[in-house]
Amino acid sequence: MSLRTDMANDRRRQLAYRARLLTEADWFSTVAVCAIAVNAILLGVETYAGFADRWEFQLKLLEHLLLGVFSLEILVRAAAHADRPADFFRNPWNIFDMVVVLSAFLPFLSENTTVLRLLRLARVIRTARFLPQLRIIVTAIGKSIPGAVSFLLVGTLLLYLYAMLGWASFATADPEHYGSLGRAALTLFVLMTLDGLGDAVNAGLQISPWSVLYYASYVLLSSFLLVNLLIGVVINSLEQARVLDEERKAPAAPGPEAAQELRDRIAAARACLADLEGLLVQVPAQPEKAGTTP
Repeated sequence: MSLRTDMANDRRRQLAYRARLLTEADWFSTVAVCAIAVNAILLGVETYAGFADRWEFQLKLLEHLLLGVFSLEILVRAAAHADRPADFFRNPWNIFDMVVVLSAFLPFLSENTTVLRLLRLARVIRTARFLPQLRIIVTAIGKSIPGAVSFLLVGTLLLYLYAMLGWASFATADPEHYGSLGRAALTLFVLMTLDGLGDAVNAGLQISPWSVLYYASYVLLSSFLLVNLLIGVVINSLEQARVLDEERKAPAAPGPEAAQELRDRIAAARACLADLEGLLVQVPAQPEKAGTTP
């Protein structure tokens, strides 16, 4: 039983080694990127009704061919982790690729044209997998979401406070921009981009000279402080994504199971050597043959 298990493990390791050679080859990534590019072009071509109706059969055939290429790519990547299947699911890109490709085979999704086109559109995002810099940016976007949510909450609170203050101060004199909380919030949201700030300040000065303090403090907090905080969140996320990408490229240390398997194999090899030494002692020494003289 142990011999069969060792043979099965050896076959899995050989399969993973050969598949890993394929996935690490430059031509493998080139073929995948070309297939994604053809898929994107195909999606654009299908938006022209006349062309799509004329070449419907050829376009369908090309779509099935691309689906076969993507499926084969996923199978090869999964085979590269045959010796450590759990590592395949630790990479978020592998899960994303598998979901996008395998969803096309689900009956209730493949029959829905709109959903199927969205799935085909999601394949274009897979380009980031093969472009290191783009992969880092996409990963950074995902990591910046918690910080962006916090930024959004702070910005909403600031907008609400200044909208209430603007409604209380300018609602009577300028009802078009501050007649209600919604109008005041919309006006301040536009001013966050500094668009029309000069006209707003001039209109405020006609109401009260203290309006300069209102607009100056709002612009300082919203357009400078909050935007710089958002930039800091993005830069920090980019650094984290770069470090994570470097860690993934580094060779992974063997886990507890792999280390224990290695110890067992070493112990088995030592036991075999001890048995061979015991057999060697039992073998009688061969007498030396006397030389013959011509």
